Amino acid sequence: MLRIVWDAPQQLLKERRESRKLVLVVVFVALLLDNMLLTVVVPIIPNFLYATEFKEINTPLHLGTTTVSQHVLTPRAFSTIFSFFGNDTMAIKESAPSGTAWTDRTSGTIPPLVTEAIPAQQNNCLQGTEFLEEENIRVGVLFASKALMQLLVNPFVGPFINRIGYHIPMFVGFVILFLSTVMFAFSGTYTLLFVARTLQGIGSSFSSVAGLGMLASVYTDDYERGHAMGIALGGLALGVLMGAPFGSLMYVFVGRSSPFLILAFLALLNGALQLCILQPSKVSPESAKGTPLLTLLKDPYILVAAGSLCFANMGVAMLEPTLPIWMMQTMCSPEWQLGLAFLPASVSYLIGTNLFGVLANKMGRWLCSMIGMMVIGTSLLCVPLAYNIFGLIGPNAGLGFSIGMVDSSVMPIMGHLVDLRHTSVYGSVYAIADVAFCMGFAIAHGDLDMCNSEAHKGISSGRRQ
Repeated sequence: MLRIVWDAPQQLLKERRESRKLVLVVVFVALLLDNMLLTVVVPIIPNFLYATEFKEINTPLHLGTTTVSQHVLTPRAFSTIFSFFGNDTMAIKESAPSGTAWTDRTSGTIPPLVTEAIPAQQNNCLQGTEFLEEENIRVGVLFASKALMQLLVNPFVGPFINRIGYHIPMFVGFVILFLSTVMFAFSGTYTLLFVARTLQGIGSSFSSVAGLGMLASVYTDDYERGHAMGIALGGLALGVLMGAPFGSLMYVFVGRSSPFLILAFLALLNGALQLCILQPSKVSPESAKGTPLLTLLKDPYILVAAGSLCFANMGVAMLEPTLPIWMMQTMCSPEWQLGLAFLPASVSYLIGTNLFGVLANKMGRWLCSMIGMMVIGTSLLCVPLAYNIFGLIGPNAGLGFSIGMVDSSVMPIMGHLVDLRHTSVYGSVYAIADVAFCMGFAIAHGDLDMCNSEAHKGISSGRRQ
């Protein structure tokens, strides 16, 4: 009797390990946490670097050279703005009777004919514009480091997965992502943040390639595979959806380390789930020998599908490092709005992946991808027209929905092409898909850094003249 009671949980666990739905749950959770960590840093890093490094640079200047002016007559007549780069004080007239004057400690009496701020910053909400221009470049490099590391690691991950199976690489990805998350929580310098971001790229390479390959291997029917891929990409979308707003709110109201510590705890739960379901200590190579990576790269159909993933995700990659800083410069947005700006894109991506995971198979996946690419271009053209956070809702929602159309259509195509034209082993082909995804991010961030560098040089030379 006792033996029956003892064996019952083990028998139940063995049955659950054979369930395709639980495999889908494991992959869903892994993609969710990976992409929460991907986007939780988007609103935090620019504001954190601005709040720490800019103040450290300018504190001696602020205390030692020029102080904020003191009002002698009509204390409410003027507001003053201190410029960190011009070593002067600007005055804005609010309301004062005619004929009054005010006195500054450094420049004496100033005539009363002041009707607006001495031309400097008309949005009256930011200091250190030059620092922000340089920070734009550094933030872009930091965000691109993850994609670049995945580009380097993915060509080795695919064949490695084909040799030992999906379970061990999936667990290795969890361990690396957990270490990266903890490192983000306690990093106080740009260098440590950069190391944590590159470490995240290695973990993402293992977990995403192994997870998508595992789904393709257990869902052999093309229709079921498309539906499963749509649900798994929904986990990716939910991570993107929750990451940026969650990060900005926790950063403002709790503290910088809090979102990363919560993600680290959730990652531990995911590791426990993988230990129960996947048995990561067991080596289970594919029964058939996979097609070599170079052979897959020579297939024009796979290259076209990978190119669609690359160009579709390039748009949102461009917005990640620039949109928060652009909002700080032009909209005077508070910290909690920097993450909420990505909310429409994430919600619409979640809807698009789940809707077209099924619908794309009926209307044609190539047609879905083509329409999605056209909507992506239109949405990106509309982003600069926004004057406040509400103006970003439409363009970002269109962008997220259309990227969901492309991703949920192309990911099943990659597996279907391997079934039709090569051996049905999926590690290498989803490594190519992940490389294409990362290449879009790396190219967008790299081009952005070059443009910002040239613009900064132009601004600096103009100021010297």
